[in-house]
Amino acid sequence: MFIYRLLLFCFAALIVRFDLGAEPTPAIIPTAAPAKSMQDAPRGTQAPAKESPITFNSVHVDGPYIAMTFDDGPSAVLTPKLLDLLAARHIKATFFVIGENVAEHPEIVARAAREGHEIANHSWSHPNFGKMSQENVRSQVQRTDDAIKSATGKRPTLLRPPYGSITEREKRWIHDEFRYDIILWDVDPLDWKRPGPAVVRSRILKETRPGSIVLSHDIHPGTIEAMPSTLDELEAKGFKFVTVSELIDMATPVTPHPKAQPGEKTAAKAAPPAAPASSPGD
Repeated sequence: MFIYRLLLFCFAALIVRFDLGAEPTPAIIPTAAPAKSMQDAPRGTQAPAKESPITFNSVHVDGPYIAMTFDDGPSAVLTPKLLDLLAARHIKATFFVIGENVAEHPEIVARAAREGHEIANHSWSHPNFGKMSQENVRSQVQRTDDAIKSATGKRPTLLRPPYGSITEREKRWIHDEFRYDIILWDVDPLDWKRPGPAVVRSRILKETRPGSIVLSHDIHPGTIEAMPSTLDELEAKGFKFVTVSELIDMATPVTPHPKAQPGEKTAAKAAPPAAPASSPGD
């Protein structure tokens, strides 16, 4: 009996020793699956960013805002008169100046900028960009850019090509190189033909809409004579005057019209506005 108990005790001791010397089994901790990187994401799931426009005839805005623009100055006699009547009405405009004229009358351009008007590039000597080499266009733009900066202390950000003549390729490289937006117009009273103040006024009042960019020239006496009543009547219609850059900053998306259901009658689609006609005074 004693031997039997001794053998049983030894057997139990061996079992305990075996359990104490064994490696503990590590606990299994559940982990989240690793997040997919951008490289793992399927291609084509993100829509490309829409390219911003660089050319403006007008701007779609929520509100009665318009931009009055004056080309080809400064004129030693007429531009100061225009600045006086704009100041009296607290109206800000955009002046697309000729570099040669800026160099001759920098103090007028400095005054316009000081009074809150926008000064923009309209070339050095008013040539037709669409018929020029890239080197010559660059010289026209750069010399005027330098003259404006010298007169005002600030670089312009807008360009209006003379006659509205400019190629698509020129628009792109000028925008890329000078960071200019290209500004055309949707209201043209043809004041360079000198039809008389009443006709200039009538055409502007008839054609102007919210978001319009109105073209005229501060080098023609009839235009300056037409401006007091023109501006007063535009204001009476509820229009508010801003610079071109301010107008662009107000741009809102155009709400698409719902597609007509089968069987529904729809109004005739309006023809797109024609490009501005080239004219000696633009």
